[in-house]
Amino acid sequence: MANEMIQVEVAYARPDEQVILALTMPAPATAEQVIEKSGVLKRFPEIDLTVNKVGVFGVVCALDKVLATGDRVEIYRPLISDPKATRRKRAAKQADEATNAGAG
Repeated sequence: MANEMIQVEVAYARPDEQVILALTMPAPATAEQVIEKSGVLKRFPEIDLTVNKVGVFGVVCALDKVLATGDRVEIYRPLISDPKATRRKRAAKQADEATNAGAG
């Protein structure tokens, strides 16, 4: 397997800009190596690999995960709010609005 090359992608998205960068890397290559080689860290300096989680096709993984041809490494932004708390607030507001609508 000497000189084997793999085809991978790195994906990152902000509300105002999304990128998918295609790379060819010598195998074996880790998620961290691919991210560094892609240039995405220079293009988006807010990415901090000690904070941002990464994954392959939606499954969170460690930076030392060895990749295979066709893998897409995704860099995730931190959540702004807890999705469960947001859903609870929305449900409470809808219940309150329904109660008030019937009180008229």
